[in-house]
Amino acid sequence: MATSDSVLLDGGLVATIERDRWQPDRYELVVGGTPQSSVNPTDPTDLAFEYIARIGHLIDSLGEPGSPITAVHFGAGALTLPRYVAWTRPGSRQQVVELERALVDLVRERLPLPKQASIRIRYGDAREVAERLPEGLVGAADLVVVDVFAGARIPPQVTSVEFYRLAARLLNPDGVLAVNVADGAGLPFARSQLATVRAVLPAVVALAEPQVLKGRRFGNVVIVASERPRPLGWLPRLLAAGPHPAQAVDGDSLATLIGGTPVVTDATATGSPEPDRGLFLER
Repeated sequence: MATSDSVLLDGGLVATIERDRWQPDRYELVVGGTPQSSVNPTDPTDLAFEYIARIGHLIDSLGEPGSPITAVHFGAGALTLPRYVAWTRPGSRQQVVELERALVDLVRERLPLPKQASIRIRYGDAREVAERLPEGLVGAADLVVVDVFAGARIPPQVTSVEFYRLAARLLNPDGVLAVNVADGAGLPFARSQLATVRAVLPAVVALAEPQVLKGRRFGNVVIVASERPRPLGWLPRLLAAGPHPAQAVDGDSLATLIGGTPVVTDATATGSPEPDRGLFLER
């Protein structure tokens, strides 16, 4: 396996796979200078990025431990979460939607998927593909993950109530939507996404580090949403699993955080804010 390689994407950004300088068993996918995924080919349960680890613990809480699930992933990255699902829940059926074919080709060449994994890749814009996914997937998914980035920013077409309705229609009655949102001071973008997701699925929780949820520094907020509340006890167990520090906001606290933030529509959608480039130079 090469220690690094790169490809020019259709959007003009360069995607590179680099060996982690601190953990040589890990490899990072970097797109346009932004670290987007981390993979340990020998241990798919090694989830280095904190927001990915939170979604991993969420996956662990679905149904019976180790039982197969049906999952749809909008955004491929280095296929970290599909690998995790395939490893921890053998026999799972997974669909991945990704715009950049060259990105997936690079990942599959340098970081091959497990041979037994049932992972289908669909190429195209996430919004457009969401509109034409097979009817057999509608109402069938235990998990839908939205983690779509163009470089360091989330594109507007996957931030609107119209998009989230398309994603939510894939869920079965007990299914869960997980959305990765990146935001900074004051959390204006994250609050808009929380308001928008809540307009589609009423049971919503925001997970992040406390300083991120307070809007004091740029970071990732994981939005977890479902049609009905999860069983009692799932959230304390998820927070206890880390990574630490960890905080969850739901119920009245979530309503206070959202305040009067309007729901995002196709007509008002904007991309997420550009992070400070120094954020990634520290890695």
